[in-house]
This record gives sequence, C-alpha cells and structure tokens, in this order.
Amino acid sequence: MTEPNDARVGLYIDFDNIVISRYQQLHGRNAFQRDGIRDFDKANPDADRAIAAKLAAATVDFNAIIDFAASFGTLVVNRAYADWSVPINASYQRQLMSRAVDLTQLFTTTTRGTKNGADIRLAVDVVEDLFQLPDLTHVIIVAGDSDYIALAQKSKRLGRFVVGIGVAGSTSTSLAAACDEFEDYDSLPGIDKSAAAAASAERPRASKKAMEAADAGTDAVADAAPTARKLATVPMFSHTEDAQLDEPEADDIDPQTVATELLLRALQIGHAKGDADEWLNTGTIKNQMRRMNPSFNEKPLGFRSFTDFLSSRSDLAELKEDGPQRLIRLRPEADSKR
Repeated sequence: MTEPNDARVGLYIDFDNIVISRYQQLHGRNAFQRDGIRDFDKANPDADRAIAAKLAAATVDFNAIIDFAASFGTLVVNRAYADWSVPINASYQRQLMSRAVDLTQLFTTTTRGTKNGADIRLAVDVVEDLFQLPDLTHVIIVAGDSDYIALAQKSKRLGRFVVGIGVAGSTSTSLAAACDEFEDYDSLPGIDKSAAAAASAERPRASKKAMEAADAGTDAVADAAPTARKLATVPMFSHTEDAQLDEPEADDIDPQTVATELLLRALQIGHAKGDADEWLNTGTIKNQMRRMNPSFNEKPLGFRSFTDFLSSRSDLAELKEDGPQRLIRLRPEADSKR
C-alpha cells in the first residue's frame, strides 16, 4: 500500500444511499418511504414534529466520513451525488460545501428518484478518473449497494486500493468482500454510537414480540419483523419497497462468533505456510483477516485494540512478546476441536 504522504485519494459518496440506509437502520426497513422523508421539509411550520425528531436522530455525520477518508492521504477528488433540490438533501449542503465536496446534481427523471442515476454516474466518474488521474492511489466508495461490486473489482485490477463505507443493515456482503477494506459507518471515529446502540437494543424486544405473536397466531409478526431485522447485514440493491434481495439475511449471526472463526481461519492459513508450531506476527494475522473479510474491525466488537481482541480469544490462541513484536500461534487443542 502506498505511504500516506504519497497517497492521493478519490472520495465518491452515493448520498441517497447513505442517508436512506442510516434512516432505515434506526427506524426500520422501508421507513424512509413510509415516513415520506424524501419530500419532508422540516422548515415547514406544519411539519410533523415526530417525523422531524426521527430525521434528526438519523442525521449522517459527513465530516466523520471525510476525515476518515483523509486519513488515507490527500483528497484530490471529493464528490457527492444526489438531487440537491430535495429538502432533505439540501439540508446537508452547507456541511458538505464547507468540506469542499463537489455536489454533483442528479435530476429526477422517474418516480423512483435518482437511485440508478447515482450508481451509473458515480461509476462512470470513477472509471474516468482512474484513467485521467494515474497518480490516484485510493478509491473510497460511500455506499452499500452490490451494484458497486464491478466498480470495486475494476478499480483493484487497475492497481488502486479500494475502501468501502456503508451502514449496517444496508450493506451487501459481496461488496464488502470486493473491497480491500470496508468500514461500518458506526465504527468511524467521531460517530455518536448512542443512536445505533438504542436501535440495537430494540432488536431483542422486537424478536420476542414476533415470537409471541407467532405463538398466538396473530398478525403482529409482520409489525415486529422489520424492527427485528433492521441491523442485519444484508444486500441492498435498491431503496424501493419492491427491492428483491437474493442474499440471506443475518439476523441470528453473532458478530463475536464470526470474528472468532475469521481469526481461526487466518491462523490456520498462517501455519499452513510454515511450521504448525511457528509463532506468527499479529500484524500479519490482522492483515490476513482484513483480506479475507474487509469489514473486520475489532472496535465495534468492544475492544480498544487488536491485541485486546486476541487476548479475549486465549482459549483459541496464545500470545507472546519478542522485543517490539507481538506474536501469536494457534493452540493445538483448539485446532483439533474444529
């Protein structure tokens, strides 16, 4: 990877994708359409105060996104794609313009808004920049649609380091796998995690309501299910109500278990390249885990550092220090149990 001082970064924001995804992460699937947010004007004296409060809670902090993008190097391309005449989008203009974001206007030509137009325009611009700016080292795509898989793959083939940023619940697992690195919006430095935590706390209650409703044979299951699903990592091809999803939802997947299995596979791969009892560098193992699953990040799991994460898996692996290096190896008994 290019050194940060030499890196030149292109940031491309599918604005509608991230704003809609955040709202639906906190307020339920299809909530953006159901609450009429696209045409909602909070400045209107007759605006529904309850909807205004929900909208305020789902405000996206684009400063945090831009700051994270800048950590990779100098931002030489900084664009956001949307119909900026829409009230909800217009409310972000001052924040974005203060960070020198190029607001690319997309005009609404269908009843479904500018969703597909943003995908196509963003992809065309990225490919054009890849050829016109040979010194562009990083491509950062702020979106979760699987529509961008081909774009990520193409950018990697052309030698760029691809970073994705998406919202939990509206991120395609295939897109995350296509990137060199993928970050959840809530894991970015500076993001207030209280809203997402509150939404997450609702999941067990919603799931219990759904099960009780099923036992009682009522229709309440339909009401409870959207809330129970809203933090699942599932692909989002479109933000329309009739969107078809062809990947399984992940309601019951424990992220701690997923991380443990990822660590196990990384250690097994590391040992397969050398002696079974060989000590491996922890940095090498983390890089391997990120290559296998670019969305891996120990901080959303509750750990301040990767070392803390490894220490919590002491039944799986043992650690030691060798001067400035931290080393790790898989416990033989742990490997044999799997």
